[in-house]
Amino acid sequence: MPAPDLVTAELNLTGRITTASNATFLGSIGDVVVVYKPIAGESPLWDFPQGFLAHREVAAYLVSQALGWNIVPRTWLRDGPLGDGMVQLWQEPDPAHSAVELVATDQVPESGWKHVLEGQDENGQMVALIHEDTLALRRMAVFDIIVNNADRKGDHILAMSDGHRHGVDHGVTFHHDHKLRTVLWGWLGDPLNADELDGVARVSEELRGPLGRELTGLLSAEEIASLAERCTRLLSAGRFPAPRGEMPAVPWPLF
Repeated sequence: MPAPDLVTAELNLTGRITTASNATFLGSIGDVVVVYKPIAGESPLWDFPQGFLAHREVAAYLVSQALGWNIVPRTWLRDGPLGDGMVQLWQEPDPAHSAVELVATDQVPESGWKHVLEGQDENGQMVALIHEDTLALRRMAVFDIIVNNADRKGDHILAMSDGHRHGVDHGVTFHHDHKLRTVLWGWLGDPLNADELDGVARVSEELRGPLGRELTGLLSAEEIASLAERCTRLLSAGRFPAPRGEMPAVPWPLF
């Protein structure tokens, strides 16, 4: 049986993802499982008053493609049962693994993990937020910096069984003001490696060509210019930045 046309074939809804803050549905196009987020189901955000979350989700996928790291699963715009929206290929994470964890402060692993912060849980016990120290997760942290991700929660990182890490939920990205809120602060101040610098340089170059044209219509001219400026700053600094500004450095809740 030929593969369905993912843009024009019928999109059938099979369930609703109730943990999402905006209308989010599980669906299928033929035998392909997808996530569908209709624009009509988006809730207004005071700090992202312009544009649509669905457009930013697609823009994040395009930047991921330009980086060449396959961070964001294939994402596109199309119509559906509830109107135009974002559709993304469903990814089934490995339930036995998690890239981000909360552990007791006396149980932080000595290697393989990065310590981000400490605090008290609901029972008053001291816990630490940690994440994997892997190249896959470093790439995601770099991606978040350039797209200005304001909501990188732990559960927005899908740990795949082959060691790959997918990032999802990129509706609050690309703001022209600094909005970076992430759980991936473990490499603060560390130098970027050659692969990471090359990836950012590719995005910077493609913004002057095909990527810039593709993002037109999804983001404002100011947002595209700010994306280019973030790439330039990161290449110039050559290292993971520190939190700045008055906004919280991590999202809430963390998961």
